[in-house]
Amino acid sequence: MTGGNPQLLERYELKFTIPFDMIDPISRFASIYCSPDRHSVAVRGGFYRVHNLYLDTPGLLFLRNRRHRVPSRFNMRVRSYGNEPALPFFLEVKQRVGGVIRKYRAPVRNPDWHRVFTEPGSAALERGETPIQVRNRELFERLVLSYQARPWILTQYVRKAWVSDVDDYARVTFDVDLRFAERREWDPVPDDSAMQHYDLPASFDPGCSVILELKCCASRVPLWMVDLIHTFSLRRRSFSKYMFGMGELLTARVHDPATRVATAETTRC
Repeated sequence: MTGGNPQLLERYELKFTIPFDMIDPISRFASIYCSPDRHSVAVRGGFYRVHNLYLDTPGLLFLRNRRHRVPSRFNMRVRSYGNEPALPFFLEVKQRVGGVIRKYRAPVRNPDWHRVFTEPGSAALERGETPIQVRNRELFERLVLSYQARPWILTQYVRKAWVSDVDDYARVTFDVDLRFAERREWDPVPDDSAMQHYDLPASFDPGCSVILELKCCASRVPLWMVDLIHTFSLRRRSFSKYMFGMGELLTARVHDPATRVATAETTRC
C-alpha cells in the first residue's frame, strides 16, 4: 500500500481542533495502522516545519470564494519544508467541489523556477518530469496567467504526520505554532524575524490549539479512521490556515493606512 502524497488525488479532509495533550494518545492509536511520514522520521520528536506561499488575484477572489463558501473553488500555493527550506519546492492547486478535495502537485527543482511567472515569455525550466507532474505544473501556470495570481502571504506551521500502512492513501496530521508574514515575492523561504503568530485563542475552540486533519481517498473512509473519531469523541469543524492568516494580515492593513492596499470589499469578506 502507498499512503503517501501522490501528485493527483481526490480526497476527503476532515478537520478538528484538539488540546495539545491529545496528540500522544491519538498518535498511539494511529500507530497501529500508520507509520510516521518521511519528514517526521527525519527530525527528532517528529515535528517539522511546513511553509506555504499562497497566491491570490489582485482583488483576492480566492479568499472571497473561501469566505463565502462557494461550493466549487480552489486555492494555489507554493510549498516548502524544513527549518532551512531548499529545492525542490512544490506547486499545488487545491480544488474543492462539494465535500471532495482534488489536489494537483508538481515539484520544481530549478533555482529560476519562478521566471515563468515573473518574466513574460519565459519558457518552463523543469525537465525530467512525469506526465502527471507536467500536467499539474502546466495547470498551475495557466491559472496564474488566467487569474493574474500573485503571492500574498507566507504561512508556516509545525507538523507531525502519520501515513497509512494499510490503505492506498490515508494521513493523520497535527499542526501547531501557526505563523504568517506578508510576502509579495515568489519566495517560499521564510524570514523568521518577519513571521507573526496567528494561532490566537479566538481562532480555536476553548483549550484546543492543535489542528488535527484526517485525510483519505474520497472513495472510502477507512474504518479505523471512523473508529478514531468515535474513540476520541472528535467534533468536525472548518479551519482554513489561509483564511485566518489573511484575516490577520488584512486587519493589520486596515489599521495602517500608509501600507493599506486592500479594497474595502476585500477587508469585509
